[in-house]
Amino acid sequence: MMKTAVVTGASSGIGREFVRQIAGKYSWLDEIWIIARRAKELEKLKEEVREVPIRPLSLDISKEEELEKLKDLLEKEKPEILFVVNAAGMGVQKEFVGTSLKDVVSMTELNCTALTGITSLCLPYCRERGRIFMLASAAAFIPQPGFGVYAASKAYVVSFSRALNRELKCRKIQVTAVCPGPVDTPFLEKMGGKDRMPAYKKPFIDRPQGVVRKALRDGAKGKELSVPGISIKILEAGCKILPHGLILKFMEGKSDS
Repeated sequence: MMKTAVVTGASSGIGREFVRQIAGKYSWLDEIWIIARRAKELEKLKEEVREVPIRPLSLDISKEEELEKLKDLLEKEKPEILFVVNAAGMGVQKEFVGTSLKDVVSMTELNCTALTGITSLCLPYCRERGRIFMLASAAAFIPQPGFGVYAASKAYVVSFSRALNRELKCRKIQVTAVCPGPVDTPFLEKMGGKDRMPAYKKPFIDRPQGVVRKALRDGAKGKELSVPGISIKILEAGCKILPHGLILKFMEGKSDS
């Protein structure tokens, strides 16, 4: 059977970096299936990665008919999936009242529904000791005024990942939710970049290489959460211990300063 990794959101940012690092670290894979809407970016990545054959799949996974195409391909090829990376996502940094219906629906469809659908399609083909990585966010740790739908969608990802990880222990499949803070990627620029970011968040900006390196390491260690950076670990711990109202007041005060 063909040993395969499946990566969504592969055209840029963290998804693209997962493809690079999986190819470099697990060069014995037969193929990596890379999924995103932008066909040209997928072809560029195919040319860039030399260690493992790349199969670009230009799909909009927020659409059910596009998921059906992937389902048909899986049924035809019957690959042995060792890695699933759900890195596709979108975010809009606005108060809910000022966010368009299109953006609200798109965030929940891509960040939650599509991620769940991809996982459902791939699981029957996942082998024992396979690994699933779900791209969540440190925004999942606490409600985020001005970023509410995105933060809530990532809280779903964390909850779903942790529950699924327990369900799949009998199959020895590891599920890891990856929870970085802001990451210096095109995704950050789409949300307004560093200029629109509250000052207190700027010291937390990470790079995709470090986020992915730690995620792969944490997945191999059997961790259900991968939280890169000391500052984000402190935030996670604080959100468990301190009342959320107190943290939100602090964040609002920092935003105004």
